Amino acid sequence: MTKKIFKSTMLVCALVLAVGLLAVMGILYNDFDGQMREELSKEALYLAYGVDQQGVDYLKNIKDKNARITYIDQDGTVLYDNKADAAEMENHSDRKEFQKAEKYGVGESSRYSDTLSEKTIYYAQRLKDGTVLRVSGTQDSVLALVENLVLPLVLVLFLMLILSGIMASVISKRIVKPVNELDLEHPEENQIYEELSPLLSKIHRQNREIQNQLELAKQQQAEFSLITENMQEGLIVIDKYTMILSANSSAWSLFRVDKVSQGESVYCLDRAEDFRHAIEQVLGGEHAELILKLNGSDIQLIANPVIRGQKTEGAVILLVNVTEKLERENLRREFSANVSHELKTPLTSISGFAEIMQDGLVREEDIPQFAGRIYKESQRLLQLVEDVIQISQLDEEKTSYTWEPVDVYQVCKNAFESLKEKAQSMNVHLYICGDSMKMEAVRTLLEEAVYNVCDNAIKYNRNDGSVSIFLTQTAHEIQIVVKDTGVGIPREDQDRVFERFYRVDKSHSKEIGGTGLGLSIVKHAVGTLKGSVILQSEEGCGTEICMKFPKTHVE
Repeated sequence: MTKKIFKSTMLVCALVLAVGLLAVMGILYNDFDGQMREELSKEALYLAYGVDQQGVDYLKNIKDKNARITYIDQDGTVLYDNKADAAEMENHSDRKEFQKAEKYGVGESSRYSDTLSEKTIYYAQRLKDGTVLRVSGTQDSVLALVENLVLPLVLVLFLMLILSGIMASVISKRIVKPVNELDLEHPEENQIYEELSPLLSKIHRQNREIQNQLELAKQQQAEFSLITENMQEGLIVIDKYTMILSANSSAWSLFRVDKVSQGESVYCLDRAEDFRHAIEQVLGGEHAELILKLNGSDIQLIANPVIRGQKTEGAVILLVNVTEKLERENLRREFSANVSHELKTPLTSISGFAEIMQDGLVREEDIPQFAGRIYKESQRLLQLVEDVIQISQLDEEKTSYTWEPVDVYQVCKNAFESLKEKAQSMNVHLYICGDSMKMEAVRTLLEEAVYNVCDNAIKYNRNDGSVSIFLTQTAHEIQIVVKDTGVGIPREDQDRVFERFYRVDKSHSKEIGGTGLGLSIVKHAVGTLKGSVILQSEEGCGTEICMKFPKTHVE
């Protein structure tokens, strides 16, 4: 702005100087012209008086030859000229000044000489005898005058331009300084040029509107951040160039990275080909979904394009951890397959034996044996159904349990009482080491957990083996340790024995019986009772299972 004002001021000054100089020169030139005409008329009057008194001799005696004096007869013949030979001069009857003098008594005219760049002014006066006395003088033309004065004019013009430049610089800075010092944050407080008042008022109104919009935007952003930061799902917003515009902490947590700066590419989170393909697909204007494998977890990516008009301006990416969901689905499918298989085995046996008996292919004395086999398989089937129902109830976690003080020693004693006959048939000895102790628990779940652990310990024991229960307690915890002298569990199978229908030795398990759900029920029951299960085993040396429970039920 300062430069523009400076240039404009300098241009105006230059134009004013040029016009002023031309005007002054014109005025001076016209003044000189009028002054010369006046001097010529006075000189002609003075000379006419002398000629009237003394004749031509008066003119010959004049020594001042600054002005040219010409004496002309009535017919235009030159009688005398102080600067030329009169005899050689042509007739002047056609000269304008002569003609005017003959007619009006006086006459004037002027003629220019292009070669000499001069202007000659003629003044003629008619005498009493009819002759004409003419006086003339020369004056430089405007162009010649300018040429003669060019150096001083340039010098004066240069000095005036310098002075104008200094003044223009000072003035432009003074004009702009208050504008540069405007307080645009508080425009209504500025006391400046009156012409700027409408602009300052408009800025003031716009400032208030912008402030209100900023406060509203901050409030909306805070609400959005509050919502997104409390989401368990990851949320990422990107532009059409894959740059991250916004994301919540859940997204960083799922990718296990520190917070990425806004403006970085979303590819810095995952460079896998399927991830890149999904981003390219959504930025192409299509919905995209896939399951990402991130740090051992299954993350479902759902991406939708943000379309404005007919163009895709970006995308919104939602990340959901579906690991548990997929595990449950896999577990449910595996559970259904295993249940179908386990149910099919006893049903096939029952159906086969019944069909043989129906066809009369069984001798009378063998009927009790076949009936016993059918009864055994039906009992196995019934136990499987009961175990499936129980573990399904534990999975649902919808059963309303009653928590009450339970004597742990009595629960273990009851379990041994129930398994006493089975232990005797396998020549396994049962021992309980510990005193009576109580804890807050769901009696049926605790009994089921202890029974199943002891049942397994007897089932996979050796002849003349033993199963021992050790009860210990602290101020806040009770431990039930069941230790047997059985076949033990190989190290590679120890992490899987609590899975449903998993058996270490399937051929041996068929001989022993069971549903394969015992330890799975134990794990779920102990978990429902807020406890934990620890297994220690060595193949050929027995197994030890420790169940830890808090004394007080904590919701």
